[in-house]
Amino acid sequence: MNLWQALGGRGYLWSVWPWRAVAFLGSGALFGAVVLVVTVCGAAAGGALAVVLVGLPLLVLTALIGIPVAAVERSRLRLVGMGAVAGGQHRVPEAPGLGAWLSARLRETATWRELAYALLLGVVLWPLDAVVVVLAAGVPLSMVAAPVLVGVQGEAKVVKLWSVDTWGGAIGVACAGVVLLGAGAYALGVVAGGRAQLTRALVGARDDNERLTELVRSRARLVDAFEAERRRIERDLHDGAQQRLVALTMTLGLARLDAPPGPLAGQLAKAHEEAGQALAELRELIHGIHPQVLADYGLEAAVADAADRSPVPVNLDLDLPRLPQPVESAAYFVVREALANIARHSGAGRAEVGGGYEGGRLVLRIGDDGRGGADPDGGSGLTGLADRVSVLDGRLTLSSPPGGPTLLRVEIPCRPTDPSA
Repeated sequence: MNLWQALGGRGYLWSVWPWRAVAFLGSGALFGAVVLVVTVCGAAAGGALAVVLVGLPLLVLTALIGIPVAAVERSRLRLVGMGAVAGGQHRVPEAPGLGAWLSARLRETATWRELAYALLLGVVLWPLDAVVVVLAAGVPLSMVAAPVLVGVQGEAKVVKLWSVDTWGGAIGVACAGVVLLGAGAYALGVVAGGRAQLTRALVGARDDNERLTELVRSRARLVDAFEAERRRIERDLHDGAQQRLVALTMTLGLARLDAPPGPLAGQLAKAHEEAGQALAELRELIHGIHPQVLADYGLEAAVADAADRSPVPVNLDLDLPRLPQPVESAAYFVVREALANIARHSGAGRAEVGGGYEGGRLVLRIGDDGRGGADPDGGSGLTGLADRVSVLDGRLTLSSPPGGPTLLRVEIPCRPTDPSA
């Protein structure tokens, strides 16, 4: 149960919720006053010492004050029954160390939103909290205490406006104080609940748009990491295993030439052929992981190479500049997967690949004259490629009616790059 639910119940006045509302608003007033003093002192000292560069770190720390303030405010929400409110705004730095942490914090929106909340708390919210606590709780309690003050001091000051020095007047003021205390308890609950909702909205978990943005960024980082790992594996195989197989093949070939005719020569010939086949398969595997022609000469040359390797004849009509590496890589693997599907499933006699750079976008069209009826969800691999294109804000569409033809269209927004960069 939280404070809002308790306000709708019948036993609110006799529960602990009015006291929890007082604790929430009272602690907010004290904490806000501290935040105001620390912020003003930090900004003033940092500004005064900035001319000798000593104040710059102090200004940076003052700008980051919203982070601990938001953490404390999220913890205080437990007083009104909201439980633990997740922050989740801050991303993990890309590298260890204080410099990377500061760079990440100063570049993200959450830091400045929390700083804005800290300023709002220090300038506006804590005085309101204090005023509500004084008016809704302090004034009625002072009126309830009027008979005690009359008995001890002979008179009681009611809100410092008028004096009461008789028992009848003191009892009347006390009765009015009890009524006001009940009304004030509800007022405290309403204000504390509204204040908690405001705090939760400003320093709580990110909204859906921010989560979606971070999800897209994380997917893009994963794709970049995946591509870097593919290139590393390709280099390791090319410079390591492939070179050893080449040396083994040459050694077996020389041994085959030097061996006298007989069973040994036959075994060496067979081993030489097996090593040659293994080398050819490894080269094909390396080419599939990340073709060197794609890195050296770009997408147009890589697509032409893939078309030459296709069992189905392919007509090419491409006019492409050099594009960013992630775009070229995604587009190449879409073309290669599409040509593989045409060879395996379409029954086509001819395929075509066309496209170019149009209106700030890479546009590719892969078609065939086969039987059609292609289903992206039928295990063709196009779903994964569509996800990969979508990470780059691109779009992949498929048109394949029964009887054909099939047309796959890829659009990826990008800008040409300088090949020498």
